[in-house]
Amino acid sequence: MQKEAKLKKKYRSSNGEHVRATKKKRVSRSAGGDFLIVLMLVSIGAFMSLPFVLSVANAFKPLEEIFIFPPRFYAINPTFDNFKQLFRLSTNLWVPFSRYIFNSIFVSVIVTTFHIIFAAMCAYPLAKGNFPGRKQIFLIIQTALLFTGGTLAIPVYIVMSVLRMVDTYWALILPPIAGSLGLFLMRQFMLQIESETLESARIDGATELQIFWQVVMPLVKPAWLTLLIFSFKDIWNATGTSVIYSEELKMLPTALSQIATGGIARAGVGAAAALIMMIPPMIVFIISQSNVIETMSYSGIK
Repeated sequence: MQKEAKLKKKYRSSNGEHVRATKKKRVSRSAGGDFLIVLMLVSIGAFMSLPFVLSVANAFKPLEEIFIFPPRFYAINPTFDNFKQLFRLSTNLWVPFSRYIFNSIFVSVIVTTFHIIFAAMCAYPLAKGNFPGRKQIFLIIQTALLFTGGTLAIPVYIVMSVLRMVDTYWALILPPIAGSLGLFLMRQFMLQIESETLESARIDGATELQIFWQVVMPLVKPAWLTLLIFSFKDIWNATGTSVIYSEELKMLPTALSQIATGGIARAGVGAAAALIMMIPPMIVFIISQSNVIETMSYSGIK
């Protein structure tokens, strides 16, 4: 009996050591597997960059090269004539071209800034507050995400008309500020904040406004930087032609589209205008993307 007990004890100990040794083993990919994964990611990235490469190439192509089929992703005889013609046409407009640039920059900066602030301020009580109807309000916000801009165009125009804001900057600024996507995104990020962190700040004597600006906003930096990218891109590419009729209030995309809509002869001008419109959102994306990745890595968000 003693021998059987010793054998069982020895078997259990050896089996436990085997289990612990098995747990310590880590599954690792081979060098060939890593190479295949990198190759696949590079191939996907290169394929996704083809539209941008073609847009850049078309902006520097002479007119006879733009309509070559199949399209070439490079210019045989690169030229700056498209940009020169675009600049020449812009000087013949009724309103100075700088006015269109100012309108787009002014509206984009104002809308992006206040959209982030208002979305965060509304999302904070929805995420960390406790009041009646909180879930029903968030359900309405989720439902609002289903409606596209084209669906809301007529109601927005009616509201702006009743408020006598048609053909003013307010018609370009107010509707995008109240977008539901930013509110939804900020609320989902704020749910990840531990309630104990906010309680500690309250115990230290911080007001709700101080908690919001000094505790919550730094913790949700990836959210509002991501919202910055999407909001600026949408507003920069907006035309606002449904609520703006005065030439001095029109946005830059409207002016460039008016210049480029001259038939086949202005295809190169249109390509140059499209490239110019892509540059500011790309700059904002590159700057914000590095901050988003860095913040996520330090905060542990995956």
